[in-house]
Amino acid sequence: MANHKSALKRSRQSQVRRLRNKANKSTMKTAIKAVQAAIDENAPDKASEALKAAIPVIDGMASKGTLHKNTASRKVSRLTKRVNALASAKA
Repeated sequence: MANHKSALKRSRQSQVRRLRNKANKSTMKTAIKAVQAAIDENAPDKASEALKAAIPVIDGMASKGTLHKNTASRKVSRLTKRVNALASAKA
C-alpha cells in the first residue's frame, strides 16, 4: 500500500480510471454484440444500423485512450467487413 501523499493520490486516480475504462469497455462490447447478433440473424438492415451505432462508441474508446487507435480501427474494420459480406450475400 502507498505511504506517500502523492502515491495515495495516484492510487485513487488509478482506481477511478480503471472503473471508468471498465464501464466504457462494457458499453463497447455491448454495441459490438448487437452487431454480431444482427449478423447471426441474417438481418442486413438491422446489422447496418447496429454498426452505425457501434462505430462512434468504438472510436470514442480510442479517442479517450481506453483502446489503442489501431485496435479500434481493426475492430471497426472487421465488423464492417462482416456486415458488408452479409449485405452482398442477401443481394
